Formats: sequence, C-alpha cells, structure tokens
Amino acid sequence: MSTSHPPAGRVIKPFWPPLAAGVALGLVLLLTFVLTGHGLGATGASTRVAAWLGLVVAPAATQANAYLGPLVEGGNPVPSWISWQVLGVASGALVAAFMAGRFRLQFDGARSIGTPRRLVTALLGGLLAGFGARVAAGCTSGLGLSGGATLGIAAFVFLGTFFVTGLIVSRLVRGI
Repeated sequence: MSTSHPPAGRVIKPFWPPLAAGVALGLVLLLTFVLTGHGLGATGASTRVAAWLGLVVAPAATQANAYLGPLVEGGNPVPSWISWQVLGVASGALVAAFMAGRFRLQFDGARSIGTPRRLVTALLGGLLAGFGARVAAGCTSGLGLSGGATLGIAAFVFLGTFFVTGLIVSRLVRGI
C-alpha cells in the first residue's frame, strides 16, 4: 500500500468502524436472503458470462456441455440476479470510493518486483482463486458469508482452508 499523503485540498473520509461494517454486511445479507431467496455471491456472474460467450461463439457445444448447458437452457444467462448483484457491488464501490476521496489507481508491490511481474502475478492469483471458487462451489462471499449464515458445513471447511492457504502462500511470495 502506498503511504503517500493526499494532495492538498483533498479530504479523505475515514473507514467505517469494523463493528458497524460487520453489522451492515449482516443486514445486507439478511435483506438479500429475504428479497431474492439467495445469499450473496460473485463467481456465478463470471460463469454466466462465460456461458453467454459460449452460446454466442459455439452454441451447440455450450448447450451440450454438462457444466454450462444448464445455464443456457432459458436463453441468455447474463440477466440473472447474480449478474446484477455484481454490477451493483462494483458500481457501489466505485461511487463510495469517489465520495470518500479514496479512489486512485495503484499497483501494490510494483516497486519491489516491477509492474509487469506484479500484474502477471496478480492475474495468475486471480485466475487460481476463481478456479478454486468454482471447484468449491462458491467464493468467499457466496460460500463463506452466505453458507456460514445458513450454518453450512462446507462454508466452514472452505473458510478454514481459505485462510490457511492464504497464510502459506503469503509466506511463499512475501514481498510480491
């Protein structure tokens, strides 16, 4: 993270207290269950985009695929609730960052290993995390938060594995 000070005249609002943020997240999760019948999640949206692209590029192969086929049975899978949720989270985060004076582009770790290597490392890490989320049948928000809220055993196994793996990998790639 950068420790530089903001330019003169730019006011940066403080982060929410952790307890308030946790309570707000819990209320959002409850509201999501009540209004949509689903919990929070993110990786399902990228799977639906992949199914839609497959339907555009190779419709027969996509429909015959055991994994993507069920997603395209009703036509275009992109307008599902999870796609709108991910768009809402991304746009809400962008608006909140601008309103709090915290929006800026930066590459953490670029100074120690160089920007190109940092970008490749981040991309590979993101792809591996996305693959792991699909294998685990959910991401940290979908399986961790929503599964944990419903006391799903898989959620607690996933979260434990996620944190242990994060600790191990952080030790292996320290400084990147």
